[in-house]
Amino acid sequence: MHQAISRRSFVKASALAGAGVLGGVNGLAALALPSPTPPGLRELSEQLTRQWAAALLRLQLTDKSRGDDYGGIRGPGDAAVPGRIAETIYPLLRLASQTQQAQYLDAAHLLFGWAERRVSQPDGSWLNEPQAGSWKGTTVFMATALAEALKHYGPLLDAPLRAALAARLLRAGDFIHQTFTIDYGNINYPIAASYGLSLLGEVLDVPRFRQRGRELAHEALRFITPTNHLLFGEGTPHDRASAKGCYSIDLGYNVEESLPALVLYSQLTHDEEVLAAATSALQAHLEFMLPDGAWDNSWGTRNYKWTYWGSRTSDGCQPAYALLAGRDPRFYQAALRNTQLLQRCTTAEGLLAGGPHAAAHGLPTSVHHTFCHLKALTTILDYGAALPAPAPSSSALPREQVYGARFLADTQTWLLAEGPYRATVTAYDREYKDYKNGHATGGALTLLWHAKTGPLVAASMTDYQLYEAGNMVPYPTAQCLTPRAELRLNGVLYTNISDLRATLTRRSGNGPLTLTAQARLVDKNQQNPPAGEVSCVVTYTFAADKVSFHFDVAPSTYDQQIRIFLPLVAKSTELTTVISDRRIRVAKDAANVSITATQPFVPVAPGERVFNPVPGLEALVLCVAHRTAGFDVAVS
Repeated sequence: MHQAISRRSFVKASALAGAGVLGGVNGLAALALPSPTPPGLRELSEQLTRQWAAALLRLQLTDKSRGDDYGGIRGPGDAAVPGRIAETIYPLLRLASQTQQAQYLDAAHLLFGWAERRVSQPDGSWLNEPQAGSWKGTTVFMATALAEALKHYGPLLDAPLRAALAARLLRAGDFIHQTFTIDYGNINYPIAASYGLSLLGEVLDVPRFRQRGRELAHEALRFITPTNHLLFGEGTPHDRASAKGCYSIDLGYNVEESLPALVLYSQLTHDEEVLAAATSALQAHLEFMLPDGAWDNSWGTRNYKWTYWGSRTSDGCQPAYALLAGRDPRFYQAALRNTQLLQRCTTAEGLLAGGPHAAAHGLPTSVHHTFCHLKALTTILDYGAALPAPAPSSSALPREQVYGARFLADTQTWLLAEGPYRATVTAYDREYKDYKNGHATGGALTLLWHAKTGPLVAASMTDYQLYEAGNMVPYPTAQCLTPRAELRLNGVLYTNISDLRATLTRRSGNGPLTLTAQARLVDKNQQNPPAGEVSCVVTYTFAADKVSFHFDVAPSTYDQQIRIFLPLVAKSTELTTVISDRRIRVAKDAANVSITATQPFVPVAPGERVFNPVPGLEALVLCVAHRTAGFDVAVS
């Protein structure tokens, strides 16, 4: 049992969390190997939790002259101390127990005091941001993290703090119990409450919390689509389908927040019905993991938070996939690959950056990404002691297979796998609430990936907007990273990637794998240009040696104003060589990428890179000033 630890010195205590081995897997598929002998998931998680926690401690405001911010943690990319920062108490207490170092306990004390002063409310909630009127739904995440801290490491705390924490959690539990229904916010909130209330019920011994947690978990099962087994509800209305029969689905929130909560609820309560449904959903969502561990949320309703490795303010996929590795050997690989990607996106200062190119591009890093994913890795270190290490031969991810094409009707999205190329083409027509020009649609190529280079195309928001200003990066110069045809008239953008009515068809018979998108150039409100409809046909052809796409915008009075864009993902350090006015080569670390066009390129920003926080990548923007253009993309 843990013993209480003073704020300045430790009494030697045993650690609960040090036992168990998740195990590593050597011989990973060649498509995804980041190194010859990568460490196992437990070893890597231990490394990252210490690295991230050390970085957060360096940023904690320990000078009382900081006033209301005293005790908080504020990063270079945060306008204020994040309202949820006290969730870091849970991983800090694990490190306090494991290392016997008082600094972690001191930091936890300060964070709890900060939260009680700055975001705690009389009704038992905590605010998402330290400002009046802020969203209270994130109370469930704070309550869950503090309940985990009390469950695993409560004896480390002195008696007054332990009692204060328990009393505060009871008030938070009452708020969640009284406020949360299956229709409260997006689906991630009631699902998170299914586990949060069940955990609070156990830790505080409150039966009504456990009962309500079970009810929410079982109500959530009707939010899994019968066709593709994808979780929906990330956007309202929950119960009304789009014109194409689609519901609101967001990959990032599903795999990093909702499905982990369902798994943790199921394991806590031994609810096999929910666990079976969660397992099936996890297998379905795994179709969207790239071989390098990235989550392809280029199409989701809330992809405004997409940052290649996941979603900007959720915890991570590890508690879902790692803890169920015994049910599907691919799950271990999913958790490991994503954690390896998180490591590659960790800055020299020890913070998790908002995408692979964010830090190099000079984007200030928020601490939000770090403390959320720190919690996720702490969870698997506490709960994953008995995880098996699956045989490599049985654990290839779905997108490591060369399967040709798969169509997911629930999102009107095609996934392509031909040779070393992986691609996503979508006509998903469900927008997030009443926001327009969020994720790309219209039959857009939203992702193109190659085994030697990683992402070559990664769609951004069509129009970068701060839907959640407190949880997004202000970036007024963000440019769209989605390949597209566009027309700009009097400040209004008309583009094929905005058309919710677009259709996608696959060519039947023999020959190369080909998709055809039929769309219109429309504005964000689905309106045609003043002179009438302008149609656009885009044909995508996938082969083992190259990917080709051809834009054909119908003749109109706007022919001279049409522009066709191909933003190619490329770091600013990658050398660009102009071979001719129709051919460009980009030298990447392990290969050269050649882009050949049927029309001359026109200058946009020669040699420079644009950046978009969604998904946290830089790109070289290629442009053709013509209503028709074809592009060949080849890697050598």
